[in-house]
Amino acid sequence: MQFKRPDQIRQAPSQDEVPPGQFVTDKFPVLTFGATPQIDLEKWRLRIFGLVEREVELSWQEFEDIPKTVVEAPFHCVTQWSRLGNTWEGLLFTELASLVQPKLEANFVMVHCYGDYSANLPLDVLMDGLALLAHKHDGALLTPQHGWPLRLVVPQRYGWKSAKWVQAIEFMAADRPGFWEARGYHNNGDYWKEERFWPELMG
Repeated sequence: MQFKRPDQIRQAPSQDEVPPGQFVTDKFPVLTFGATPQIDLEKWRLRIFGLVEREVELSWQEFEDIPKTVVEAPFHCVTQWSRLGNTWEGLLFTELASLVQPKLEANFVMVHCYGDYSANLPLDVLMDGLALLAHKHDGALLTPQHGWPLRLVVPQRYGWKSAKWVQAIEFMAADRPGFWEARGYHNNGDYWKEERFWPELMG
């Protein structure tokens, strides 16, 4: 597998701006549905499939061998806390896409995770040059509670879209709701627009 070496550090815009309805904290609370999964790195695989020219399955060693990028970006949780200073390290989604080459009809992505969690996103959101599959946070490996060994980080969206314990990524033509989206969370999750829940629940 051939990867071009990405930029060393990328910074999200508006790192010091706080979206409406949010308060700033230095803490990084753990919010999870269900128990923290017990993952064996020897058996762990990252499968990328669906509407791609080349389906790929990576072992942990293969993932570790890929050049990584550092992204500095805030993290905004739908429960109204924001942690502004975060340094994530991992594989840019744009690099992942260059490996599998999404087909022209691929417009959406479903991220599948251990624990039956999932999150859906438009492909163009993930191709912003900031979204990444992170294995480190603030210079240290992710803790199991925060998604070790691998979590998606999507700086443009509320934190539930930054799915933890990623095990597969599916490229799709049509959108379909992920775990929380099927339970009333907004399908898009743009924090500048306060897209927290489906409009029907806000009446």
